Amino acid sequence: MITYETRREAHQSVDKAKRNDQILEILKAGPMTAKEVAVELFRRGLTGSDDRNMAAPRLTEMVDAGRVKVAGKKRCIYTKKTVAVFERVKVEKQLSFI
Repeated sequence: MITYETRREAHQSVDKAKRNDQILEILKAGPMTAKEVAVELFRRGLTGSDDRNMAAPRLTEMVDAGRVKVAGKKRCIYTKKTVAVFERVKVEKQLSFI
């Protein structure tokens, strides 16, 4: 079906590593919802829209990979619904002993 084809093409066209890095950079400012991250991606000219789907799939993947965690929940200023808040996982600096 055409919808499956276009969905697959759209999925394959996203540079996921680059988008993940952009999201991690944005999350340096502090915990945010997926919609807040999407709005910031759009504000910076990194995406063509501020739709939460510009950030949500990558946030889910990064939660699964341990790079981002769900820090809590709050009422979204855009949708007025209770949503998850995401934050970067702090990486402990490894000491190297020579």
